[in-house]
Amino acid sequence: MVRKARIRLVSTDYKKLNEICEEIKDIAKKTGVRISGPIPLPTKRLVVVTRKAPSGEGTHTFDHWEMRLHKRLIDLDADERALRQLMRIRVPEDVHIEIELI
Repeated sequence: MVRKARIRLVSTDYKKLNEICEEIKDIAKKTGVRISGPIPLPTKRLVVVTRKAPSGEGTHTFDHWEMRLHKRLIDLDADERALRQLMRIRVPEDVHIEIELI
């Protein structure tokens, strides 16, 4: 049975997320392992709504802030050489990567 590595990527910046996905695809291509993905998962929107006037006086006006979390899922065969190269990737601070062997 072939073991697989499931890689979950989460970031607020989709451009950096796509760059990391391209690096992972290049590693898979160089080592010759099968890859499935990157599969875009639904984007999570975190919205915060606040009143502009702190005292409650005046008109009812609101400020809206939004943060979006973009997610990608990649499955690849758990080849030792490919995983070693995967560990050497320089990951930016705002990209969260999680590797799970299944």
